[in-house]
Amino acid sequence: MTTDTAQVKAALRRQRIETPSWAYGNSGTRFKVFAQRGVPRTPQEKIDDAAQVHRFTGVAPSVALHIPWDRVDDYAALAAYARDRGVRLGAINSNVFQDDDYMLGSVTNPDPAVRRKALDHLLECVDIMDLTGSDTLKLWFSDGTNYPGQDDIRARQDRLAEALAAVYERLGDGQRVLLEDKLFEPAFYAMDVPDWGTAYAHCVRLGPKAQVVVDTGHHAPGTNIEFIVAFLLREGKLGGFDFNSRFYADDDLMVGAADPFQLFRIMHEVVKAGGLDAGKNARSSVDGGVRAGPESPHGVAFMLDQCHNIEPKIPGQIRSVLNVQEATGKALLVDAAALRKAQDAGDVLGANAVFMDAYNTDVRPLLADLRADMGLDPDPIAAYHRSGYFEKITAERVGGQQAGWGA
Repeated sequence: MTTDTAQVKAALRRQRIETPSWAYGNSGTRFKVFAQRGVPRTPQEKIDDAAQVHRFTGVAPSVALHIPWDRVDDYAALAAYARDRGVRLGAINSNVFQDDDYMLGSVTNPDPAVRRKALDHLLECVDIMDLTGSDTLKLWFSDGTNYPGQDDIRARQDRLAEALAAVYERLGDGQRVLLEDKLFEPAFYAMDVPDWGTAYAHCVRLGPKAQVVVDTGHHAPGTNIEFIVAFLLREGKLGGFDFNSRFYADDDLMVGAADPFQLFRIMHEVVKAGGLDAGKNARSSVDGGVRAGPESPHGVAFMLDQCHNIEPKIPGQIRSVLNVQEATGKALLVDAAALRKAQDAGDVLGANAVFMDAYNTDVRPLLADLRADMGLDPDPIAAYHRSGYFEKITAERVGGQQAGWGA
């Protein structure tokens, strides 16, 4: 295990984790959304809550928007509002799944008018990027089919490619598009972007401004997600993560809750490839040396995508940020030289021991020291509860329509 704690702290200090606006509103499952006290009523109040997460963690300076859930009349003013509260607006997430018109798909719908409506929304999201200063557009499509023969599978891929090309052409300098996959739901016969390979193939065809986003809850049970991460890093096509946890399907629980070891394994691949820093997300070992692949100026985006149903919103986001930090800290402690030596010698147990030594290390004291160095409370959760912020918003946010899924 490496003992250079100064270097580990420096890397952790540079890490940035983006929280999603929708995690602060009422959200839950298909069966029930439990309303909570103090939930935001406006995009501005979501930003206020996101600013609290950054205040107590120091590493969550951006909040992603979801359109139309976060639609406002003046996006430049919304960006200024965020800056005044010490954060910024991050990725713009499109929504082409909640309108009745999208029952048979959005950009892959057999009806040209519906496809046009969906594409217009995606282009609107790029306009919003221009107004907010965002550099990332994130696309997830619920498009798919439920029955064999329902539609032409290849034709749907053609329609998808056509829409993606139009969006890609609209991107400005310094902007990128991230394409997300999902194995199933809401379509159960064939999703149109069912896996990382499909997303990767479309991104390769589009060009360097297109990358894959890996949602950790969107894969088949038993999938080796760190292999996907390693492959995409090698090709310079890992744009970022939608971090969450799942026990069965797309549970959208707090990241690291179900399988913290998996989160560590993922972060090991990111750290090894230099993915904590912009422009260094495409390096891999080849014949004992280092191979530089296509590099991105953005680096890997660590984004949370979670729906807190029974847990309080802000503490749930703080805990998720801490879980990512802990997994990253452990990954940074892997003794790379010792691991490589054991691997080259074919020492199976020795290599695994090096790996497990880092994972079994309690990095919470190190992170507490880091926060103290940054002028933060070593215990962000306790500091939040002492702040009185929850009592304040509970008293102030009475009346009006609470934010939630679809609002």
